[in-house]
Amino acid sequence: MVDLLGPTDVRSLAESLGTTPTKRWGQNFVVDAGTVRRIVRIAGVQPADAVVEIGPGLGSLTLALLEAGASVTAIEIDPRLAAALPQTVAARAPEDAARLAVMQADALTVTSLSPDPTLLVANLPYNVSVPVILHFLETFPTLQRVLVMVQAEVADRLAAPPGSRTYGIPSAKAAWYCSVRKAGEVGRAVFWPVPRVDSSLVLMERREPPQTDVPRERVFAVVDAAFAQRRKALRGALAGVAGSPAAAEVALRTAGFDPLTRGEQLYIEDFAAIAAHLPR
Repeated sequence: MVDLLGPTDVRSLAESLGTTPTKRWGQNFVVDAGTVRRIVRIAGVQPADAVVEIGPGLGSLTLALLEAGASVTAIEIDPRLAAALPQTVAARAPEDAARLAVMQADALTVTSLSPDPTLLVANLPYNVSVPVILHFLETFPTLQRVLVMVQAEVADRLAAPPGSRTYGIPSAKAAWYCSVRKAGEVGRAVFWPVPRVDSSLVLMERREPPQTDVPRERVFAVVDAAFAQRRKALRGALAGVAGSPAAAEVALRTAGFDPLTRGEQLYIEDFAAIAAHLPR
């Protein structure tokens, strides 16, 4: 069994590196071995998986992923942490070190990985979690599952169904790629420093996107417009992408929707149907 990091280990490691968690990169390090093993279990990590981990920090989750037998590509924006991670793994899990690759980069700029990832597992910074998830789902079609720990409010938005108060742009766009559900809550005490917000786990499993001849970008433009002013009926909300309120109404009626419908009532398949009838 791998020697995972505990609270004292995390603080000692950070001190030896001359680093502390920074708000700039949304760093809150996990200090509980039980939590990282729970994440790996819920993600269903198998030895055959090629896992991409975003924001590994000091390596708490990385060690647990390697313990499960997976190959791990860890993408870390902080150059000091990226440089230190291979040394930490070599010291605490020497038999697993060959299965780790570290890339020092902003995850939003990554467009290729080798091997192609099958699974994304990460403790994501709250301020970039949704853009990172959507970027990786679009860029890497080989990803079959995503298990992320995010701010509870973000988790609610990602997993929200149509008609709910929290349903919006993240929910609709995530549904283009995956079925999404919340997979558990995470207490604040497992982090250092302790955050002021609650965290949740979100499990996303790849599915076929809606059948449509319209490019994804066009459908997402309709989603963005529909939620730009949540209280606005789609006839008005889609006027910009349609060219006018009248053109939006024609497209909506042709697609089978009442022009007074609001975006929060629609599934991603509905947005695709509307996009297909908008003027091109």
